[in-house]
Amino acid sequence: MERELTTGDKLNMVSQKILKVARNELYLKMRFMDVALSSLAYVMDEGSEGMGTDGLYLYYHPQYLGGLYREDRIQVNRIYLHLVLHGIFRHMVRRRGREERLYHLACDIVTESMIDGMQHRCVLKSRSWLRRETYRKLHKEMKVLTAEKVYGVLIRWGLSEDEMVRMEAEFRMDDHSYWPSDDDQKKQEQIEQRWKDISEQMETDMETFSKEASAEAGNLVEQVRVENRERMDYRQFLRKFSVLKEEMAVDQDSFDYVFYSYGLSLYGNMPLIEPQEWKEVQKVEEFAIVVDTSMSCSGELVKRFLEETYSVLSENDSFFRKVNIHIIQCDDQIQMDQKVTCEEELKKYMEHLELRGEGGTDFRPAFAYVEQLMGQHAFERLKGLLYFTDGKGIYPSKMPPYETAFVFLKEDYEDVDVPPWAMKLILDIE
Repeated sequence: MERELTTGDKLNMVSQKILKVARNELYLKMRFMDVALSSLAYVMDEGSEGMGTDGLYLYYHPQYLGGLYREDRIQVNRIYLHLVLHGIFRHMVRRRGREERLYHLACDIVTESMIDGMQHRCVLKSRSWLRRETYRKLHKEMKVLTAEKVYGVLIRWGLSEDEMVRMEAEFRMDDHSYWPSDDDQKKQEQIEQRWKDISEQMETDMETFSKEASAEAGNLVEQVRVENRERMDYRQFLRKFSVLKEEMAVDQDSFDYVFYSYGLSLYGNMPLIEPQEWKEVQKVEEFAIVVDTSMSCSGELVKRFLEETYSVLSENDSFFRKVNIHIIQCDDQIQMDQKVTCEEELKKYMEHLELRGEGGTDFRPAFAYVEQLMGQHAFERLKGLLYFTDGKGIYPSKMPPYETAFVFLKEDYEDVDVPPWAMKLILDIE
């Protein structure tokens, strides 16, 4: 005997039909989003404030969804796409200690701006004056809107409570209470990996098979490209230039406290084993930093890059007490070379930092100069070279005998080709 459907069952069936209709309408216009649109399982939740997602499930209030569908089918499509875009941009797992209310608003602004930039009838809606003005002001500060950059701008704007409420009323479309907390690392990693795979597949599809369709999706392809950039901790990156060497310190890994304590208890002040006074550690000892001081490279960005490098190298576990670092300024010729052997010298250099140059950009003189230094035995075992630049210059054709990384510090994403023998790192302004 079949079980009679309850009111809840009927609501659930109708709601899921509505969601599938919305998903299919979006898919017909954006086939490159097929996997993304189908990746959220539907869950009815009468405690939801409308609709929301945690990156794994799409939660909905059945009465809210049914009423919205009767009133405005396009709005259902927009909210569905809004939730999916939160996943594509991994908004729910990238808060990283930011002020919650402002960060949530930034995520909603970015997501809505993407939808408002699309030319598909299934999501097309007139934009209010507040939306147009907000987008205009933000695009004056950045080319591609990302949650992190918009969050920084919102902080600088210093919104009053009334302004904050108006912005939230305009841009908030979904319930963010499902987003995992910063403490739930396991769930965050699961969500990050799932949407990273989906987003990378989507980027490939937009750039190859669906170029015509993706052109109607506004700035989405640029946005996805930015979000898919590999995010690497700068400290971790600098360790690529580290070497293994002994340093005076107690080696905790090879020291046995049991025998040490036993000897003290048995013989008084005579331990059976002494701690080793030397320890093998992996730290930065020798490398070159080349700074592009051409007119195309902002002096403010150069200073911020050097400040960040200084803050990393100033940490005790990053470099040896005595180092050999050459900080070279170069545009189309060598302008300055400052040798740094300890933290005090590095600090002094930063306090009196003066940039020289503003000519054209040519990377070849810097590599020739470093090769000359090696010939003069200024380096014993040069591990690598960091070249901070905007990428617009002439690269050497020959691969040097050390690792090379071109480092970019950019407000906006602009893909730059570097030689195949070099690494490329794009640092966020934050």
